[in-house]
Amino acid sequence: MSDQFPTAAGAPGQLYVISAPSGGGKTSLTRALIERLGARGRTARFSVSYTTRNAREGEREGVDYHFVSVDRFKQMITEEAFLEHARVFDRYYGTSRAETERWLAAGQDVILDIDWQGAEQVRARAPEAVTIFIRPPSRAELARRLRARASDDEAAITQRLAEADDELAHADDYDYQIVNDTFDRALDELEALFER
Repeated sequence: MSDQFPTAAGAPGQLYVISAPSGGGKTSLTRALIERLGARGRTARFSVSYTTRNAREGEREGVDYHFVSVDRFKQMITEEAFLEHARVFDRYYGTSRAETERWLAAGQDVILDIDWQGAEQVRARAPEAVTIFIRPPSRAELARRLRARASDDEAAITQRLAEADDELAHADDYDYQIVNDTFDRALDELEALFER
């Protein structure tokens, strides 16, 4: 399999990569963006990643994630089934290459909600991808948001903040950066990038 991401015949969709530190708001912004674009007749879809972590309450297989074992995930790496993959917080995450190619070939824009490691792999395989980094307004605000979610203990929040520093160190590698200080303004800026 070629390392270069294939292009589709006809009018392929556009591949977008959106990254942010945990708690930066990328998932909420991406979901709101897809809804807004859909209301305007533009099709964009959120890529469903593979993960080795357990499903959280309310998450559905094939909708939120494809939940697989570590052994199955490693087998998929060997089979070159991923457009990108990474180990994050002791769990594996990856984007299906075949699924992404299928949607792009059908003319749909595809949005990958991935970290900087995955974005680096996508840039190598799909240089036409548009990469966008969502920044929190400050580290203090990011810490406040993580604590407000009440889904992690203090040790996990400390780890997420350390990972956030690592993510932020790679922000300048992206084509565009958006500061998520006000959700509606950040959403408007994100939508504008999809209208380019």
